[in-house]
Amino acid sequence: MAELNGICDPRFQRVYDELAKNIRSGKEIGASLCVTINGEQVIDLWGGWRDKERVHPWASDTIVNVFSATKTIASLAVLMLHDRGLLDIFAPVASYWPEFGMSGKDKVEVRHLLGHTVGLPAWEPPFSLTDALDTQTSTARLAAQAPWWEPGTRGSYHASTFGHLVSEVVRRVTGNTLSQFIANEIAGPLNADIYLGLRAEQMGEVATVYPPPEGEVSPVANARMPAVANDVMAVERAIQTRTKLGSFSGQKRDPLVLFNSPEWRRSEMAGSSGHSNGRGIARAMTVIANGGISGGLKLLSPETIALIFREQFRGTDSYYLKPIRWGIGYALTPLEAMERGPLPFVRPSSRTCYWYGAGGAFSMADVERGIAIGYAMNQCQNGRNMLNGVYYDALYDCL
Repeated sequence: MAELNGICDPRFQRVYDELAKNIRSGKEIGASLCVTINGEQVIDLWGGWRDKERVHPWASDTIVNVFSATKTIASLAVLMLHDRGLLDIFAPVASYWPEFGMSGKDKVEVRHLLGHTVGLPAWEPPFSLTDALDTQTSTARLAAQAPWWEPGTRGSYHASTFGHLVSEVVRRVTGNTLSQFIANEIAGPLNADIYLGLRAEQMGEVATVYPPPEGEVSPVANARMPAVANDVMAVERAIQTRTKLGSFSGQKRDPLVLFNSPEWRRSEMAGSSGHSNGRGIARAMTVIANGGISGGLKLLSPETIALIFREQFRGTDSYYLKPIRWGIGYALTPLEAMERGPLPFVRPSSRTCYWYGAGGAFSMADVERGIAIGYAMNQCQNGRNMLNGVYYDALYDCL
């Protein structure tokens, strides 16, 4: 079997043991996990295989689709532009992207996009993955679309649209695509394996993504229950249903074929098609966890980092039908007691932000403790079977 490689501070032997055990048992096919504390890399582990056939070992620089964990890198890009004075997250989106001001959205602020409160969680149906991949047309459709609620008053995870919206803001401000900004301003300077849109020569080095084992049910699927009389969440359920109908993430297709296709891998959908590994994610999130500095480079000011934790919404998220706190660019952990949110294992903190990708990829910055976590894998899991919480608990129990 492929060995578990890399470094692990002896204090966190339990983390090592959990990852090694899951690779040995086959719960993980291949995975990478990286943790920094106060900017120092204390865990950088990788092992297993890029494929189920166990032909290609998972290497130090192996990358894999991290799905919605891509959103944490996209948010970092926008925060960097704010920090540089190139945009203001409290300014109207239309001041940078005039067409967005249509249909009553002229006063919508950039922070509403970043906080999942803008009211554009999906496209008006019919809508398909093919439509989404035509990013120019699908983004223009969002600009013309009326919000489903008054922006800033309700939170609902913008699973499919977040990347389109944020990417266009970055393009309008910089004149470059978000993929170019990530490559030149984040991945390159941090020497991090983070890519939005793969080149042809990279296709052969990517780990194959495998869907969750049959029988596992996603947390969103679990949330869909029949309507009842006097349903206190009738509005949330209606939004959830409407979101599925107008979202490419709600379309049925063969995930093994789709997410390993050249078409998907070269797409530049900043909400879902990014490729990275644990080290790449952790180096980016270290910027937030370590006062703006990662690898000796300063990419954010403490003042901009503090903006992340300005709560934009707290309550029942209409996509998940679960409690959540949305900050600016990231979900925020509970303040006091643990909640049954999208990732119920996250522990209370006033200064921890995170998000995750379908199947379990995990991206987190704990500013209070100076901890950044990046985790990426190729065997997707669902719901309680996701292994990100196992490694999270092992790490925090060792502190």
